Amino acid sequence: MSGRVVFLQGTTQETITRTVDIKGDLDKPLKLEPVDYTLDKKVKFSIEEVLQGKHYRVTFTSIPNVGNYYQGLLKLRTSYPEKPELLIYVRGRFLN
Repeated sequence: MSGRVVFLQGTTQETITRTVDIKGDLDKPLKLEPVDYTLDKKVKFSIEEVLQGKHYRVTFTSIPNVGNYYQGLLKLRTSYPEKPELLIYVRGRFLN
């Protein structure tokens, strides 16, 4: 998986949710660990293991009334030496 971009768009009063699915190689288990997140005051995120060692779902949820435009990223460490980290870019655009 290369870098992904998540767009959150709506009004400042809305709560918007988007998800990203991450699937691992079938021959070896995948583990994900958050390393850095730059939007913790604007967007919540959670990581759910859908299928153990194979499939994860990362959910991003905007926090109402915290800003009109923003961008940041979530950096994840993986258990794969050939792809040790994943970057998910998050952009928000909210109108009043």
